[in-house]
Amino acid sequence: MIDALIAAALAVRENAFAPFSKFKVGAALEDADGGIHTGCNVENATYGLTVCAERVAVFKAISESARQFKRIAVAADTELLTPPCGACRQILWEFCGDIEIVLANPRGKIETWRLKELFPRPFDASYL
Repeated sequence: MIDALIAAALAVRENAFAPFSKFKVGAALEDADGGIHTGCNVENATYGLTVCAERVAVFKAISESARQFKRIAVAADTELLTPPCGACRQILWEFCGDIEIVLANPRGKIETWRLKELFPRPFDASYL
């Protein structure tokens, strides 16, 4: 299933709207039932309203009634594979927990992490 997840992230990356940075990112989130929910980054001229691929995938999955997740693949065309940004790590933690993060590029380079490795002391509802 990881190959299909990476393929989905690479494919949706092509839909990214990145006229300012030219930095296209795709994400594919696998839910507990094996469904795949994709997202790409969508930029805005103000940059502050830009939404990352990972957050688009999570919000899309939630809107499609998915609530439990196994892993997410994040694809960008970089040699040093691109992990989720801080805001995306927070959203992933709150909605997905310590899921597997698969980083990939179009040339077949892949790394796998746990979210807890990338986000060692997350803030969540337990602090409220």
